[in-house]
Amino acid sequence: MRTKLFAVLLLMPVITTICVHAQTGADSTEKKTVKKYQAKAPPTQSFGAEAFKPSGKTVIRWMGMGGWFVNSRGTVFMVDPLLEGFDMKVMIDFPIAPKDIPRLDAIFVTHSDNDHYSIPTCKDLSAVTKAYHSTVYVDSLMKNQGLPSSGHNIGDLFTIGTVSIKLTPVDHDWQNSFKGASTRHFKKEDACGFWIETPDGSIWATGDSRLMPEHLQMKTPDAIFFDFSDSEFHFGLAGAVKLANAYPDTPLLLSHWGSVDAPDFTPFNGDPAKLAKLVVNPDRIKVLAPGEPYILKRLKK
Repeated sequence: MRTKLFAVLLLMPVITTICVHAQTGADSTEKKTVKKYQAKAPPTQSFGAEAFKPSGKTVIRWMGMGGWFVNSRGTVFMVDPLLEGFDMKVMIDFPIAPKDIPRLDAIFVTHSDNDHYSIPTCKDLSAVTKAYHSTVYVDSLMKNQGLPSSGHNIGDLFTIGTVSIKLTPVDHDWQNSFKGASTRHFKKEDACGFWIETPDGSIWATGDSRLMPEHLQMKTPDAIFFDFSDSEFHFGLAGAVKLANAYPDTPLLLSHWGSVDAPDFTPFNGDPAKLAKLVVNPDRIKVLAPGEPYILKRLKK
């Protein structure tokens, strides 16, 4: 979410600590502060240049936050990479630094929030990235930064190497709900998801979104980059359950959770344990560590 939203929401009353009274003697009491529980990602598995080499498969790695890295038989790209310069405290180590990334065929960005369109990351990767792709609005922001970007409408199709990508709809114009959050009126088409067809199967990167009827009527993907958050401007737990159960055999690769140290800020506070109790075939929920490799496989349909 963008900085102005943080400022608006963080002004709301929140309970940040729980006071525990412990008896330390016959006539003295000590207060101990216990931090509110927040689900945290597993320990990071760092990777380097070896992950960018061609192979006979499609390997996916969660980057932490809402970011993904995909190497599909040598075609390499990232979705919403954020590897530096975020304006809130993170509680993960990023699996690779921008300076250690040897090449990228493309970067795809779902929307303009700074935990998805990371200007520092995108600029630092510009020397090794051939192209940037997003919506028409985000493309205009990228061009302002001098990035070699292209803008697309929802439903548009483009290709990168042997991979084809189609923009899918989202509902994430949260800025319109908060006076002062933005000087412009946001449109639904300013943000997107991506349907990614690889030689080894299809990936649906949902993007940040409230649940839409269209989301329940997609063809069955072989994996979902699953926006998992308690926020009303995301699927939320109820929406996440509906979406997961609409595709009961598809692996759910969770993102947007377990990365930011903000226990009272709902956009970053999804708990995979809660989701596992409510979805069909819970073993398909993939709680990946940042940097952990996941091999894409076609579902038996």
